[in-house]
Amino acid sequence: MPEIHAKRRSRLAAAVQQAGADAALITRLVNVRYLTGLASSNAAVLIRPAGEAMLATDSRYITAAEAIAPDVEIVMDRAVATSLARRAADGRTIRLGVEEHDVTLELAATISDAAEGVELVHLGRPVEQLRLVKDDDELALIGQACAISCRALEDLYAAGGFTGRTEKQIARDLENRMFAHGADGLAFDTIVASGPNSAIPHHRPTDRVVERGEFLKIDFGALYRGYHADCTRTSVVGAQPTAWQREIYELVASAQRAGRDALAPGVEYVAVDEAAREVIKAAGHGDHFGHGTGHGVGLEIHEAPSLGYAAEGKLVDRTPVTVEPGVYVPGRGGVRIEDTLVVRDGAEPELLTTTTKDLLVLDA
Repeated sequence: MPEIHAKRRSRLAAAVQQAGADAALITRLVNVRYLTGLASSNAAVLIRPAGEAMLATDSRYITAAEAIAPDVEIVMDRAVATSLARRAADGRTIRLGVEEHDVTLELAATISDAAEGVELVHLGRPVEQLRLVKDDDELALIGQACAISCRALEDLYAAGGFTGRTEKQIARDLENRMFAHGADGLAFDTIVASGPNSAIPHHRPTDRVVERGEFLKIDFGALYRGYHADCTRTSVVGAQPTAWQREIYELVASAQRAGRDALAPGVEYVAVDEAAREVIKAAGHGDHFGHGTGHGVGLEIHEAPSLGYAAEGKLVDRTPVTVEPGVYVPGRGGVRIEDTLVVRDGAEPELLTTTTKDLLVLDA
């Protein structure tokens, strides 16, 4: 998709001019991938105000770079950042914009020592701002990642047999099903949390054996062609929910609906968090919901925007986000319900994680 990457680089070139820089050195690998298509462990891209680009990588990725980015000048060098900085300066004094959230003090010193005449200036986060709004291809890939995830979870539910298995065993079973449905990898480490462990928001699966009548919280997602899915469902295993389980579940479901309903272009990030959080606070469980309500999803599992209680900014059209409130009662259990949705202008948010949010009783 060279034409897509060229358009992205052209849009970034405007930010280079706004920063008062003669060129931009992009070193954050996920941003290099966004601008060129190259996924690697060692690469950087140089963007000039007119939109010309130069991509540096080492011998391990040079063949892939030439195939993926045929319209970009390719430089083979292990020291990708300093190599591009020297080429940008070419004996002149220039202002080179860098991603200060990625460039370490050590790398900045190395560039300054190696590239005479280069003055490093803060570029800000313009690539992350571009990545907020997804194009059709990106939305299709995220949608496919979510579809793979949901099919795998539904298969897991249909198979039953949860009691007597450990959290680790259930996690591996779900992951294998995601791969069987076409996942390229895992979006993140799968969370399977049973009983009192479900009260730990980011519990890591253990050898604890799942028992009848307890909550089973599963937070998971597939990775597909570089794009991530994120979904959480909470169920009860092998017995009808007790009154407190149903109460907590219905509370979280109400909060999640409020957060989803708040999604629209122009809405402040913090307002989405407030919509969900106020439902939980009003029920007396404010202290049992400590994390943010959601986040962006794309080439990273957690990317801009952040939908938290201190977030700044407003939603824009075509931005995929999660809405994932939870209530966690220490020592007893917890519920989180999470969807990935796309903010749409003039329409309801598009739901990508379609597995039911009814409180299911799973076959023991």
